[in-house]
Parts: sequence; structure tokens; C-alpha cells
Amino acid sequence: MNLTRDRVRSIGWAFVLTVCAALTAGLMLRVNAVKGQVHEAERRIVNLRHEIVFLETEFKTRANQQQLKTLNDVEFGYRAPLAEQYIEGERQLAALGKPRGPGAPKPIRVANAVRETRGNALLQMVSPLSGESAAATATATATGASAATAEAPVPAQPAAKPAAAEAPSATDPVADAIAAADVADRLGRIDLPAAEAQ
Repeated sequence: MNLTRDRVRSIGWAFVLTVCAALTAGLMLRVNAVKGQVHEAERRIVNLRHEIVFLETEFKTRANQQQLKTLNDVEFGYRAPLAEQYIEGERQLAALGKPRGPGAPKPIRVANAVRETRGNALLQMVSPLSGESAAATATATATGASAATAEAPVPAQPAAKPAAAEAPSATDPVADAIAAADVADRLGRIDLPAAEAQ
């Protein structure tokens, strides 16, 4: 009988443990279902808060529009344009113009300066050595060459001596600084062809 009593006791404990495991599993499923419902409720709360913010903004905007309409009616009197107020083209716009009355101020006129350009209308760079534009240098060279051929031929050696005489000496720092400033001044200047003609 003792064997049967031990066997019945172990079967009873196994049954109790099985029932407890089933109850625990059911309870876990119920807790997970409640957690899902809580998350769904939180999501709905967030959506409702967004909708409330949207509706508050809409309400404030409409209240502001009503205030603006009241202010417009009292102060300014602006109205939306009617269909008759639109024009079809430039001729209809010109027909709306009225002649100036006596004592009316003169209309504002805008000046339009027209430049006469000879040859190239682009800006011309100034030569850093001579201080003249390229067009003036070419003209002076052509004029000087025609005058030189008319008078007498110029030897090559004497032409090189004045250029060497104009160059500052290597020992004089003041003359070097003056020459550098003069070259920098000539490099920073741009002449227009129209300015040369005037």
C-alpha cells in the first residue's frame, strides 16, 4: 500500500504542477493582452493630443481671421477684387490712364545713357609699363613708326639706351620703391575706349 500511496502522491503533485503551469501561461497571455491594450490606448492618446493641438491652431487662426476682418471693416475697408476689375491686356490698361491735371507734379523720368563705342566695347587692360591702354599703344606705335620712316631711320642701339636710363639703379632703394608703386598704380587701372575718345 505504501507504493501506491507514494505513486498517488507523485501523480497528485504532477497534476498540481501542470495546473499551476497552465494558470501561469494563461495569466501571462492575459498580461500581454492588457499590455497591448495599454499601448493602443497610449497611441490613441498621442494622436488625440496632436489633433487637439491642430484644432487649437485652427481655432486661433479663425479667431485671428475674424479679428482681421473686423479691423479691415472698421479701419481700412479693403474688399476682394471683383470680376470687372480684371483687365484683359495692355490696351485696356492704357485706356485707364488719365491726363495730368493742372498743378500736378511732373512725372518721374528715368535717364537712359547711350554710349557710342568704337571697335571693341569690352574693357581694355592698361599696360603696366607704359600706363596706356592697348589700343592707344597700338595707335601710338603706328603713328610713331610712320613718322620715323618719314624722317630718318632710327638705329637699334640708341633706342635701347633711353630704356636703360629710365630704369632705376639697383643701388637706389627709394627709386625702386617709387617705380614699384608706379607699376602697381598702372596695374590697378582700367580704361574704357569711350573715355579715351572724350
